[in-house]
Amino acid sequence: MAPIQNPHLSLDLVADVQQLFAFPFMVNALEAGTIVAVLAAIVGWYMVLRRQSFAGHTLSVMAFPGATGAALAGLPTALGYYLACGAAALAMGRTSRAPTRGFGAETALIGTVQTVGLAAGYLFLSLNHEILSGTETLLFGTFLGVTTGQVLTLLIVAVATLAVLALGARPLLFSTVDRDVARASGVPVAILDVAFLVILGLAVAATSQITGALLVFAVLVAPPATAQLITTRPLAGLALSVVFALLVVWLGLGVAYFSIYPVGFYTTTFAFGLYVAVWTTRWTLTRRA
Repeated sequence: MAPIQNPHLSLDLVADVQQLFAFPFMVNALEAGTIVAVLAAIVGWYMVLRRQSFAGHTLSVMAFPGATGAALAGLPTALGYYLACGAAALAMGRTSRAPTRGFGAETALIGTVQTVGLAAGYLFLSLNHEILSGTETLLFGTFLGVTTGQVLTLLIVAVATLAVLALGARPLLFSTVDRDVARASGVPVAILDVAFLVILGLAVAATSQITGALLVFAVLVAPPATAQLITTRPLAGLALSVVFALLVVWLGLGVAYFSIYPVGFYTTTFAFGLYVAVWTTRWTLTRRA
């Protein structure tokens, strides 16, 4: 069968799906998107439960200076994502929820990191004219150019990150639900705070490579938040979060393949629509009850 040159949607769902797998780059994008969706959904579930969405947003912003700085230095942009997000996570973790300083100090530090990151990103962008034409890709994502090597790297990062998260899942959940009791019980709450921010930074860096730096929040927040509207049980919530994230990413990649607009736009739209649909259904059922 001759390769499909002009992909277009039709009323034949099977033929449309076959078009998605007609080119290796799209297969790589779907594989990378699947890995990213699982990682972001699980880490994001903890992030939403811990009410650290502002920290997650700041880390997603830091992906921008990381990518532009790496491009300016002649390094792979993916490396810039991980270095910038990891460094920002460590910086924010130094005062994260410090008992003697309170939430005010944490919020101020996160806001400062975000401001400095944006300023650095635009500086690096202005110094390197070669990537000015790729600003849209850095900010809003793309499925073009995803290589097998990138998919393998994402898989390794995701497996390692989720393995570390699994080892500390119970104490992390304990410290999230009741921080004071967990500290009194001997749980190393401060260490868990920093460790989780680093894990969150790795998840953001991985997700940014598909959705872009600005729209990573859609996959990291919306599916877990939607799942928590349905159930508060950890295992059920995590499972639903993964299902919703996979649905959002697969639909986003699929529609973007047949469209001229960035994949980040579609993932954000589907994620928001899913959240609104579940919230509306829950509100309606509550009113009737």
